[in-house]
Amino acid sequence: MDNAQTRSRRRETRDQSPGESSADDVAAGSDREETKRRRTSWSHQKNFTPQRASPNKRQYDESDSPGEVAGDADEYWHDSHSSSRRRSPSPIDRPTPIERNHEDRSPDESDALSEDRRERDEHNHHSSRDDLSNRSSTPVPPTNANPPPPSKPESLNYKEKYVLKAHLRGVSTVQFSPDCSMIASGGSDAVIKVWETLTGKLIYTFEGHLSGISTLAWSPDGEWIASGSDDKTIRFWNVKTGRAHTKPFVGHHNYVYQIAFAPKGNILVSGSYDEAVFLWDVRRASVMRSLPAHSDPVAGIDVVHDGTLIVSCAHDGLVRVWDTHSGQCLRTLVHEDNPPATCVKFSPNGKYILAWTLDGCIRMWNYVESRVVKTFQGHVNTKYSLSGSFGLYGEPEVKYSPPLCFAVSGSEDGDILCWDIVSKNVLQRIKGHTEPVLCVNTGKLDGKRLMVSCGLDLTVRLWEEVFDEDHRTPGEEISSTPLVNGVTAVSPREEDEDKDMADVEANAEAEAETPLDPSAANTPSQDVTMT
Repeated sequence: MDNAQTRSRRRETRDQSPGESSADDVAAGSDREETKRRRTSWSHQKNFTPQRASPNKRQYDESDSPGEVAGDADEYWHDSHSSSRRRSPSPIDRPTPIERNHEDRSPDESDALSEDRRERDEHNHHSSRDDLSNRSSTPVPPTNANPPPPSKPESLNYKEKYVLKAHLRGVSTVQFSPDCSMIASGGSDAVIKVWETLTGKLIYTFEGHLSGISTLAWSPDGEWIASGSDDKTIRFWNVKTGRAHTKPFVGHHNYVYQIAFAPKGNILVSGSYDEAVFLWDVRRASVMRSLPAHSDPVAGIDVVHDGTLIVSCAHDGLVRVWDTHSGQCLRTLVHEDNPPATCVKFSPNGKYILAWTLDGCIRMWNYVESRVVKTFQGHVNTKYSLSGSFGLYGEPEVKYSPPLCFAVSGSEDGDILCWDIVSKNVLQRIKGHTEPVLCVNTGKLDGKRLMVSCGLDLTVRLWEEVFDEDHRTPGEEISSTPLVNGVTAVSPREEDEDKDMADVEANAEAEAETPLDPSAANTPSQDVTMT
């Protein structure tokens, strides 16, 4: 029984209590009626037992059906629940205030009030008939009619916005900054390019690695870029000053193949061809813990959204989940075919793991139960280490319940494929690259959903989701013109390819991009200063 009913019963008992009856009321009624009313009042008090409302309990669907991601899609992205509470009508028929006052009146007063009430009811009856005769016969639609749910789109519509050309060799990795205002790319030419997302202009070119770059990661505050290279080191680059940190992270004995930041930015996790996973203290540029993770080169690393778990995969076909604090292995996921695994990603709520393997499949694991719940196919992946991401789709102004989610990956045939998370249908096959697409990342800037990709065709391509055909013509390339200090600015290609590009403006922060003093690179005691 809820508090409202409890308060109502207390109020009823108070209204019928014998202590509140006056001497005139007792004289007006018979002794038998008075005794009956007293017994009724006290019986209500004796039988009254306050009850506490039981709290609502959250229930989860533990279905083992293959469509469990559909039922958990809202929780999959937002991990939130909403419940509506309804008050039940009280089982007690309480008299109205007028009726209670009428019970306490004398018989003469009651007859007079009854006569007045009959006259008032007769007058209201005639008035209501006149009002009904003057009303329009037009039906009134119900005010509580719910709008129909929005229809689910059956496809995506990403269009090419920019083609960014500045790398001299294949581009192996590309990532949006946390706010998606910048794009960082790295490749076999051992340089890192930082682009402005809105205009496609090249902001910085960072040089310092001695071999090709396989992986990049933005710090959570968007101020630093960490890069892992085949020269066995990890380096940091500041995008606000344009300067490189002078102390590289040294400790791996083979290629650094994948890195990822913890949410607070104080820990960096790296996987290497030396079969180990390292946890780095970012401020001290030193190894906190080394995990003997696999028996083959570690190809994929990711950190869950709250930083408590790490997932790694390797060419031995194993996917392992680690506790960040203790370094213990909590789960080992292995498929019966045991194909080499090349990339792993946690879902946004951390309940699933997406794993790329060299048998042309992408599997979604429920790692708590150690089982595969979805398998995505249609792309080509037998040779290269491909990686992808998650994204949302549908009309931006429409709220879908559950949200519409997709997984995206590159393919060795040069395409980009997007799958619906629930149905596993291919929502779009994007063509544009002419060589294998090695990395795809998704983001959102100024309300527009974006996608960036890179591959062995030496290009970085930016894609934008559009909802009409009045978009700019796809395939617009970005040509580059060198400026001072090795910085390159880019702009869309003009229709006349022979037009002079002399109007390109120099970057306002050119002074901050001056190369560092070579002597500063040998400073051994400087720590990483990241906020």
